[in-house]
Formats: sequence, structure tokens, C-alpha cells
Amino acid sequence: MAKAKNILFIMFDQLRWDYLSCYGHKTLHTPHIDRLAARGVRFTRAYIQSPICGSSRMSTYTGRYVHSHGASWNGIPLKVGEITMGDHLRKQGMSCHLIGKTHMRADAEGMARLGLEPDSLIGARVAECGFDVFERDDGMLPEGPDGPYDPNGAKNYNRFLKSKGYVSDNPWHDFANSGLDDAGNVLSGWFLKNSGEAANIAEEDSETPYLTGRGMDFMAAQDGPWCCHLSYIKPHWPYVVPEPYASMYGPQDVQPVIRADAERAEAHPLLKAFMTTRVGKAFSRAEVRDAVIPAYMGLIKQADDQMGRLFKWMEDTGRMEDTLIVLTSDHGDFLGDHWMGEKTFFHDTSTKVPLIIYDPSEAADATRGTVCDALVESIDLAPTFVEVAGGAPEYHILEGESLLPILRGERTDTQRDFAICEYDYSASPVAAQMNASVRDAVMFCVIDKQWKLIHCEDGHRPLLFDLRNDPMELADLGAREDHAKIIDAMYDKLFTWTRRQSQRTTRSEAQLVEMRTKSGRRGIVLGVYDENDIPLDLTVHYRGRKAANMKARPDGDA
Repeated sequence: MAKAKNILFIMFDQLRWDYLSCYGHKTLHTPHIDRLAARGVRFTRAYIQSPICGSSRMSTYTGRYVHSHGASWNGIPLKVGEITMGDHLRKQGMSCHLIGKTHMRADAEGMARLGLEPDSLIGARVAECGFDVFERDDGMLPEGPDGPYDPNGAKNYNRFLKSKGYVSDNPWHDFANSGLDDAGNVLSGWFLKNSGEAANIAEEDSETPYLTGRGMDFMAAQDGPWCCHLSYIKPHWPYVVPEPYASMYGPQDVQPVIRADAERAEAHPLLKAFMTTRVGKAFSRAEVRDAVIPAYMGLIKQADDQMGRLFKWMEDTGRMEDTLIVLTSDHGDFLGDHWMGEKTFFHDTSTKVPLIIYDPSEAADATRGTVCDALVESIDLAPTFVEVAGGAPEYHILEGESLLPILRGERTDTQRDFAICEYDYSASPVAAQMNASVRDAVMFCVIDKQWKLIHCEDGHRPLLFDLRNDPMELADLGAREDHAKIIDAMYDKLFTWTRRQSQRTTRSEAQLVEMRTKSGRRGIVLGVYDENDIPLDLTVHYRGRKAANMKARPDGDA
């Protein structure tokens, strides 16, 4: 009987849900990912927990909301003591390894306080989101006047490129993420006008094929059971792709922009601030979209081809028969929709992600090729993996829910009636632009199957979108008096979420129930007037006891 023994957890960075053909893109065809969807379940309402790399990933890796784990923006460490996917899986006898990106920074102060050496086994896991690292590559080695963004970025990949003859002090930038003119000048991928240039690198040496090969190297060396987090860097910017993908798409392949003039003219003050950032202004220009989006599509097409390479290798080696495969993203990319770029707001272009799960088990045969509109969150993956590994999810720690019942046809929906997404922009330039305090520079988004409410902690009114009648989210109804009852109902859901017991992680529900009566059998008999008022066995150690009269000292002195 076919059964999932291992887990291949594939995450792309900044891949929009609607830029795959199985999700409806009209000109970008992704047959290999589509084929995986045809063999598994494709989810249409999968939401991340924060619209930025670091905090979104920390929620996925811990199975906990941002408000719970506290790593609320890029560069904010996941605090020592947070239990991660790797911790849960190792308890079930399954190893958990990383190949690629996490965007995590270690809590160095917390580790030092507890005496955890970074080069020890436990210290290394704490410093790497609970993963055992096969190869970490956050794929970012930009350099500015104050030095590199991440001195360890692309370290192994740069070493690989240099071994292949790419001569540079930073081949990640000069070859993999830049073009070249006829005079030999590097055309940096950081400048959006160069997005149409072909990356100056052989396609097989570029980042996505490289990480695919490293994933195959890992799997070939394993006996299992294992979880492999194959975490790709693309199609995240810089938006540059090698041939043949650089020439595959042009402005004619770009789908119509999702935005309206009234949307910008009447924008909520905080939304307006995000629209008027440098990246928002850039992506509001047609020439920027026409340069960037074909490259973005090329990066996705390359990723799909690499999925074809990977899945064929897995089929040829028998690994498709015993490996659960999850394919998703950490967030989307506005690409000029709603007059914004990047991902740091709550429209579906940013917060809804592709999620495809292939379960080789015969128990999942009935759901193959199905589409599920259940309200799903990224925090659901950790408990799903625990169940695949044969364990019972520890729901006093994990805040998501296992999707295995849906994959196995036992349920058609999750048990939640709303999803939560959070954004802490206190370290963002927008906070300075809005003159917002660190305390107030946060937003909370609550989403159900019809409505999306965005609460602004800085005192501004909420935003409200009708996802059923306005799926493009062009009309903010947050100021409409005739929607006051809906706003109140959505706030009730948000308040329900805030009242959850998220920090009570050291005792399970079963242990707490047991503790209700256990203390009485440990000799505590508070409130008992007469020893015969309660069962004998609870007071047996207090009955029939003798002792010397010690009200005076033993020598008789007072």
C-alpha cells in the first residue's frame, strides 16, 4: 500500500497565486506544477500570516501566529524557546532539513544567555529555525556603502559559481542577477530598466536549477523518514532571468493591471502611504511593469521546468511513491496592482498564496485532482506534517490545524471561519512617513469567505473589502455607514482571536483537565471542615497519626 513516508516541502519566494496556469493565468503555462495539482489537492483560499518574508516564514515554521512567536519583521530573530516544525517532527522520528532560504536571524542574545553554542547540535538548530542545514542560501548578497545586506548571503552559491569560472568578487550579482552590454559592462538587476536583459549566466548554473540539484543531492543520500524544506529564492527580485526564459514573454503577455483611478484618489491614509513609497510609485508606471513582469514570468516558467526535472527524477527513483509533496509560497507580489509593488499590504495579490499538496497514500486517492476552497492558513502545514509523520499535533503549541482529513476525503472544510494576517511596519519607512509610534505601527487583517477587514492600530478607521462581490478588492467599504454591522461582526472575530490562549504552551489540554482533580490526591484538602466530609482515601495520611507534645521545649523549658 502506497504511503507517505517522507515530506518534500517546496516553498517559492514571492510567487503569486494567480501566476500559475492551474490558478488561471492566461499566458503563463506551468504544466509540471499543474500536473502535481492534478495528482493532489489544490487549495484556493490559502493565506499567509504576514505579508513579508521573515515573519511569514516564522509562522509557517512554528505553526504559530506572528503575535505568538514575535518575529514580526525581517531581521527580528525568532526568540529562543520557540518550538519549530523540526522539533515536532524529530519527536516522531523524522529528520527535518533545510535547502535554501529561511530569512531567519538567530536570537544571539537569547542563545548566549542560555549558554547555547552556535556550533553545537542544539545551538545550530535553534539558530536555524529548527532545521538541520544541508545548505542554507538566502540568496541575497547586495552591497551598499555600509557593507553587504547579509555577509553570508549566497555564500555556497558564490563558491559554486567561482568553481565554474565566473570570476568576480560577487558573482551572485555580476552574473546570476545582472545582464551584460556589448562593451562588457554589468547591467545590474537592481535597476528595473534592466529586467528585460538576459542574466549573464548559463541557465543550468542559475539559482533555481542549482537549488533543484542540491535538493536531489540531499534526497539521494537519505533513507528516511525525512522532511526536506526545499526553499527557492526566486521569483523574488532582482527580476532577472537567463535565456531562454528572458525572451519568452513580452508586454503582450502581461495580464491587465488590477487597479482603478478612484482606488488611489480615495485611498485610506495608510494605504495611500504604501502606494506612495518608492517601489509603489515605480510599479505604477507602465514601462516598469512591461520590463519587470515578463522577467517575473520567465523566472516562474524556469521554476516550473525545474519542477518537471525534479518530479521526473523522483518518479525514476521511486520517491514519488512515498513522499508527500507540498508546493507553496511565502507571499505574493503586487507588481503594480492596487498602485503598489512588493508585498507589504493585505490584498489577495500579496496574502493569498498557491498551495498544492500531493499525498501518495492510497487513502488520498479519492481527492486526486480536486480543488478545495476551505479557509487555510500557512500555520496548518506544521500539524499536517506531524500527522504524516505518525504523531498527534500538540495543539496547545500549534495554532493551525492538520489538513490531512481534507487530503484523505474525511472533511471538505477546515474548522475555522476566519483567517488572520498581521503586519508590523514599525521598522518600515512608512511608519516614519505616518509619524506612527512603534507601538501603533501595526495592522491586523481578519478574512472570512466573503469579507476582509483590516484594523489599523494607529487610530485610523478600518478598511473593508467584499471578496464575493468585489474579488479584485478595488472598493474599500470601511467608511460606509451601511456596512457598520458587518464591520462589527468582523471585529468580533478579531477579538475572538485575540482572546485565544496562545502562550500556554507548557501544558496540553489533556494535562490541564487532569490537573483539575489531581491536586486533591496529592494531599491538598482545602475547604474541608470535617475529615469525614470527603472520601477516606484522600485523607488517609492525616488520620490516626500520633505525635509528642512539643508545645513546650523537649527539656521542659517554656
